[in-house]
Amino acid sequence: MSVTYYVALPFLRTEVGVAAGQGQECPNEKAAIRRAEVMSREPANGGALAFKRTGDPSMGSFSDATVLKTFGEIPDDLDEL
Repeated sequence: MSVTYYVALPFLRTEVGVAAGQGQECPNEKAAIRRAEVMSREPANGGALAFKRTGDPSMGSFSDATVLKTFGEIPDDLDEL
C-alpha cells in the first residue's frame, strides 16, 4: 500500500553553514509548507524546507523526495543530506 509522507525540515546554523535538524511529519502538503515557514523564522535556524516522499513502508521502497518549498538558507546540494 502506497503512502505519502509530508515533512518540514529545519536547517540549523553552524560555524560552517547549515545542517539538517529534526524533521517533523505533517498531515498534508499545506501543513508541511506552513510548518517549514515557521521553522525558518526560529532564531537557531538558517532556513527550512517542506518535502514529500511516497512509498510502501511494508516493502521499504520509497521514491526520491520532492521538495515542495524552501525558506531561507538551505544547502546547495540536498543529495548529501
